[in-house]
Amino acid sequence: MQFYSTRNQSNLVGFRDALFQGLAPDGGLYLPENIPNLWDKIKYKDGSYPELAFEILYPYVDGEVSKSSLEDICQNAFSFSVPVNEIKKDHHILELFHGPTLAFKDFAARFMARSMEYFLDNNSKELTVLVATSGDTGSAVASGFHNVDGIRVVILYPKGRVSPIQESQLTSLGGNITAIEIAGSFDDCQLLVKKAFQDKELNESINLSSANSINIARLLPQSVYYFWAHRHIGKNESIIISVPSGNFGNLTGGLFAKKMGLPVEKFIASTNKNDVVPEYLKSGQFQPRQSIHTLSNAMDVGDPSNLSRIQELYQHDLTSLRNDIVGYSYSDDETINSISETFSENRMILDPHTAVGYAGLLNYKKEFKSNAPGVVISTAHPAKFIESVEPAIGEKIPIPNRLQHFMEKEMRKIEMPNRMLDVKEFLLTA
Repeated sequence: MQFYSTRNQSNLVGFRDALFQGLAPDGGLYLPENIPNLWDKIKYKDGSYPELAFEILYPYVDGEVSKSSLEDICQNAFSFSVPVNEIKKDHHILELFHGPTLAFKDFAARFMARSMEYFLDNNSKELTVLVATSGDTGSAVASGFHNVDGIRVVILYPKGRVSPIQESQLTSLGGNITAIEIAGSFDDCQLLVKKAFQDKELNESINLSSANSINIARLLPQSVYYFWAHRHIGKNESIIISVPSGNFGNLTGGLFAKKMGLPVEKFIASTNKNDVVPEYLKSGQFQPRQSIHTLSNAMDVGDPSNLSRIQELYQHDLTSLRNDIVGYSYSDDETINSISETFSENRMILDPHTAVGYAGLLNYKKEFKSNAPGVVISTAHPAKFIESVEPAIGEKIPIPNRLQHFMEKEMRKIEMPNRMLDVKEFLLTA
């Protein structure tokens, strides 16, 4: 399988190069040259989650990763449970927060780390993985890459815009992990990462890669759990999938799954007040803007990178895009109401991101009177957002031991202004 840049379809590279480059040299994002239809091959199969992941991912690495090696990578990366729970009839939650950092980003981060480790050898120049985070990406990447030989990780995160537990997770590991607190927003951090990849001097001096969703190896493993959800709730019918959305990598993974044949009636792009994509779907005009800080901070993105991938997947045909995706946005007050009402009615505790997703599913079913089974992609354990969830439900949330462990450790971070010159100097000299 080869991968092309969204800015130049003739710029083709293999999986290894796409993995390590992250961003294409021309500044575009990589997409698979073709997306195979896998539905007929896997729809009647049972098996474990790692076995499903192998079936879906192998066509994308064929010729570069052996079958036995990919089986090992999948078994190692996806070594935790992936439950699908029913809230009420035809309303389900796909819980993706049972990995090491209790967030869905563990799926992609662990797959990336093990894939990079597979390709690296003792003679390789040290690899620097540069990542911007609005919360969970940073902690998942830190955990997934911690103590991996030959790789150092530098995480940029926005000052005062991640939850205390998220900050503890991404700043407390040490070793080959460095956390830099940027005086700015997530969009500022993401722009710094993009500028780093376009800096010729920097890239000639260090071996640079990214673990943000600009990296295609982040999105491919995220397509797997959409098939897993369908296996548990869909039988032979189409399903509705509501995806809490910020940088739109998670939704892009779902669209990959649909292109691979997964029966989906509609994807719901559920956002907080950073609603540039729902507005784009309505108006046809994409107008990026500075992000707004909300309770669902991992979705605080005003200029989502993956929209260009989504547009390319649909050949820039807005009508086709609207056929597959509908968008809704919610305020913090509406998010709190979603948490409170879901707990009151069903005794299920949602984090703010999942609460936005569930509100989107309810809206869609009401507006379109759909009876298809629906599933919400639940992205994080509610205890990671205890400051907003506990008041909403009126009860204490038990904090899992894995989170308590991080909270007890010393935070180590470097404070830095929102300037590329400072980030570049650190990458070159640290």
